[in-house]
Amino acid sequence: QVQLVESGGGSVQAGGSLRLSCAVSGDIYRAACLGWFRQTPGTEREGVAAIHGGLSGTSYVDSVKGRFTISRDNAKNMLYLQMNNLKPEDTAMYYCAAEFREIYCSAPPYEYNYRGQGTQVTVSS
Repeated sequence: QVQLVESGGGSVQAGGSLRLSCAVSGDIYRAACLGWFRQTPGTEREGVAAIHGGLSGTSYVDSVKGRFTISRDNAKNMLYLQMNNLKPEDTAMYYCAAEFREIYCSAPPYEYNYRGQGTQVTVSS
């Protein structure tokens, strides 16, 4: 059973930065794709970023392009999300997710097979 544990959330002012981390219990190099998604109460989940195996291609939702960077460290079994120039609209619970079946990597991260419990990010204006 794969387990994911997020950390690094917190409260920052607009324009600030946070780095989210996700510890993966299994061999992260076996994951076909990994990603982050977020959700605020009463809203739909939103895929934020994804990183694929092999050449580690990345994708981002338009609203975070140029501000967020997703990366993975296979040796440490870690997934990261560097968030810069944060905005109040980035406030949400952030979740990391993993998928080991390549065929499902075209789906958004919130549909991947494994996910963590989330870490809260709050950005004040």
